Amino acid sequence: MKILIMNGPNLNLLGSREPGIYGAGTMDDCLESLRSRYPHIELLYFQSNVEGFLIDRLQEAAREGVDGVVLNAGAYTHTSVALHDAIRSIHVPVVEIHISNVHTREDFRRHSVIAPACRGVICGFGLGSYRLGLEALIG
Repeated sequence: MKILIMNGPNLNLLGSREPGIYGAGTMDDCLESLRSRYPHIELLYFQSNVEGFLIDRLQEAAREGVDGVVLNAGAYTHTSVALHDAIRSIHVPVVEIHISNVHTREDFRRHSVIAPACRGVICGFGLGSYRLGLEALIG
């Protein structure tokens, strides 16, 4: 099984960006933990601050036979119709995840443009949200 974990804008700063909201752990730490816990799954990782690069990577993932995508689209969650359309177009299950509980934050974070295109949404469990998203895909 091959799963792609994708992060959107500003998530390259995990570990240093607003640790009170996002925690002190880095994405490298998270990936190391997931790879150790799920050695039988090939975990791919991609991060970009550019919306078009995220769309390109989703389309590429579908062509290369990825079995599922764990997606933290960051701020694009709330604005990107293009990302929504890309998710719908690939016929690969996508689980939307968020590190923080977006429902306890600013009003604009409570609406996801991409959620209707995703298999499900997980939020509020810190970096553990990535593990839960992975679990949702592997059953």
